[in-house]
Amino acid sequence: MMDCGKPGALRDGTNLAWLVLVGSTLVGWWLGHAIQTAQAPMRLATAGVLLIAFAKTWLVGYQFMELKHAPWWLRHGFDAWIIAVCAALMALYLG
Repeated sequence: MMDCGKPGALRDGTNLAWLVLVGSTLVGWWLGHAIQTAQAPMRLATAGVLLIAFAKTWLVGYQFMELKHAPWWLRHGFDAWIIAVCAALMALYLG
């Protein structure tokens, strides 16, 4: 068995990606709860939830849909799509 220098549980990146997804879900939940209890400005918290959702979408595509091994045009096309749709939704919501 080849040792790549990383701890066993985080060797392939899948577990780390899963932990980031769980953590970002908890942050999104907290922001949603802050909106309902009026502890945060509503527009700012909603924009944060949208940004987290797009970051999670990118991470799922990159890690679990194997875009990290895809041709460069597909990888960057996905990146451009994520950025464009997120920017359009933010402009529509905040504008």
